[in-house]
Amino acid sequence: MKPLYKGKHFVTLQEWDRGEIEKLLEVSYELKKKFHANEVTDLLKNKTSFLMFFEQSTRTRNSMEAGIAQMGGHANFLDTSTMQISHGETGKDTAIILSSYGHAIACRNCFWGEGNAFIREMAENASVPVMNLQCDLYHPMQGLADLMTVKEVKGERENLKLSIIWAYATSHKKPISVPLTQSLLFPRFGYDVVLAHPEGYELPEWVIEQAKKNAEAAGGTFTVTNDMDEAYRDADVVIPKNWGSWASNQSDDVIDEVLEANRHWKCTEEKMALAKDDVSYMHALPADRGNEVEDSVIDGRRSVVYQEAENRLHTAKAVMAMTMGDK
Repeated sequence: MKPLYKGKHFVTLQEWDRGEIEKLLEVSYELKKKFHANEVTDLLKNKTSFLMFFEQSTRTRNSMEAGIAQMGGHANFLDTSTMQISHGETGKDTAIILSSYGHAIACRNCFWGEGNAFIREMAENASVPVMNLQCDLYHPMQGLADLMTVKEVKGERENLKLSIIWAYATSHKKPISVPLTQSLLFPRFGYDVVLAHPEGYELPEWVIEQAKKNAEAAGGTFTVTNDMDEAYRDADVVIPKNWGSWASNQSDDVIDEVLEANRHWKCTEEKMALAKDDVSYMHALPADRGNEVEDSVIDGRRSVVYQEAENRLHTAKAVMAMTMGDK
């Protein structure tokens, strides 16, 4: 398993070409197979990765920590509230120092207008690969796992109707990074992608423009609609998930009039009945059960959320193996 991309940063999937992403998926499949066969994959023996988190995490932290351990390495978890960053130390200084201590730096920073800029500052100054564990704009680890899951459940089919659908939630004002990443990534693989949301939850215009270019280049389509039923109708894959109104409203308030006016944007059995009978329901998790989705859907026969979550482990391992490894 030659590390073709040793030292390459993993900040956005847009900066990896389709062939490189397909190679990451190929390695992900191989590592998943070996994991289930209990085969040793000590590809990162004695390697260290620093995992910096500005906020909470379940799947991302554990997939990275377990993943590097299963490849013979070690992860240092860093709560940034206990680092000198909390006293104003710069991303540049942090990156240079941590680079001298280990073999990779990974970071989650979702603060609007700050997260991606901070991770890029580290990437510009690090001498080891920097990995984006989610920022205000991108979530490439989730995007790669989502793509792996679509291919596993639907095969190597192009022109699938894949719908990214806003859903009502009150747990917190969620980043736009998951739907943004999916909107840019899925059209690159020839899918017919629909982005559906109520007014007030638009993604930035530059995202829409780039998504349409990606679709045109790959022979797919990218459509934006405010009609929820249009997104569900005849869909092969649906991804109903909440995101905040960050592009138009930078307030930290979770609940406002616009949110409450769209309580009906919920994934229900009635909405799923509009899709194809073999439609797959996906969600990056955690889902706001009862608000975003009915339990009968997320726990039903069409849900692949746990397969999707498991794939976070295998894709994270692939990214680390290919950017940090020596063999």
